[in-house]
Amino acid sequence: MRVKVRLFAQLRDLAGGGDFECAVAAEEASVQDVWRAVVRDHPALASFTRAMSTAVNLEYVRPDAPVRDGDEVAFLPPVSGG
Repeated sequence: MRVKVRLFAQLRDLAGGGDFECAVAAEEASVQDVWRAVVRDHPALASFTRAMSTAVNLEYVRPDAPVRDGDEVAFLPPVSGG
């Protein structure tokens, strides 16, 4: 299955880009499976695994949420500000 991945802020900077397609081997995949595939291709992102928000097709979801072929999966690092 192929999904569109969007990375934001520091994730985008570390990966060298924010929008790309990603192949996931599993027929039934979750957001977490997509993240593993992204980290496989961009190991510098591994430290963000436990501290980010995720969304599928513009809706915030948990890492165990299912994804389908053609979905857009977004990964957003923690943000601070005031």
